[in-house]
Amino acid sequence: MNKTNILDYTKSELSELIKPAFRAKQIYEWIYKKYVNSFEEMQNIPKSLRADLAEAYDFHPLQIAAIEESADGSKKYLFSLKDGKTVEAVLLPMKKEQHHEDGTLAQHTRYTICISSQVGCKIGCAFCLTGKSGFLRNLTPGEITSQVLMIKKDNNIAENRRVNIVFMGMGEPLDNLTNVKKAVTIFADPDGLSISPRRQTISTSGLSSQIKKLGEMDLGILLAISLHAVDDVLREQLMPINKAYNIESIINAVKNFPIDARKRVMFEYLVIKDLNDDIQSAKKLVKLLNGIKSKVNLIFFNPHEGSEFQRPEPQKVKRFQEYLLAHNLLCTIRESKGLDISAACGQLKDRKEKNEHC
Repeated sequence: MNKTNILDYTKSELSELIKPAFRAKQIYEWIYKKYVNSFEEMQNIPKSLRADLAEAYDFHPLQIAAIEESADGSKKYLFSLKDGKTVEAVLLPMKKEQHHEDGTLAQHTRYTICISSQVGCKIGCAFCLTGKSGFLRNLTPGEITSQVLMIKKDNNIAENRRVNIVFMGMGEPLDNLTNVKKAVTIFADPDGLSISPRRQTISTSGLSSQIKKLGEMDLGILLAISLHAVDDVLREQLMPINKAYNIESIINAVKNFPIDARKRVMFEYLVIKDLNDDIQSAKKLVKLLNGIKSKVNLIFFNPHEGSEFQRPEPQKVKRFQEYLLAHNLLCTIRESKGLDISAACGQLKDRKEKNEHC
């Protein structure tokens, strides 16, 4: 019998299905805070109800198929789904654990988890390995949230240790907006993982009509735009989606997006050698983002097998950053992580599938 994934439900939905309604809060706490692996472990729920839940529901939509760990502490996860398909997620340690002089803990390790929203992707970006395998299906809300839950459990990250989430793995989040919205709600529930929307970032290739819909939902999340080029000609070469959603439409949608007064819209800019790493591109970027409360994140292209693109020279990326900063555009260079493992999105999945067919 195919059981229903209980992780697909928000707490309010669950309270309508399971009576009395307060049981939903208890179930949430057992799964998301106490990390139990079965309904039988939920000791404050009557035994008869536990048996009924176990017969009708499951909360293990993913299994860990492979893990690669980098020397810098980042981990790439490959998860297998119930239907045999696979998706990736990444755990990134952003700030290391710190101690006082007497040895007591001053600061816990801070993590960001990058998660997938689809199996494959429709966008077909020229630099992305994920898109080359095509689009297979959307992930359900529970398949999305389970990635974070499993990574927290696997790394013994305590339930009260908050993490940052970025919808930036495989797939286009705004192409699965209904399920992504629900996942944001489930993540944020105080009786669950309790990850504030301000700690959640949705990264999109720029579906301007969906950016508008997301803004109207006013979820309180952060927005990141995968820009990667400053003119439509180059962006269409890199991202065919630009033919439907050009740069002007994206900028207009962003200008109307509700942003917390303390936050900025992130513009992701993948720097590719001899393609978009020149000062002329930096000048155009400054002009393009004029009037938007924004931050630019420069990302070194991660080469992968079969790619026509190359990693840029560090000094050119640094000069690009310096130009933006000199013209009052906040800009950081993302520290490259996981270069000694399958760092590029889709790389671990691709390599594992090739090995299985050898």
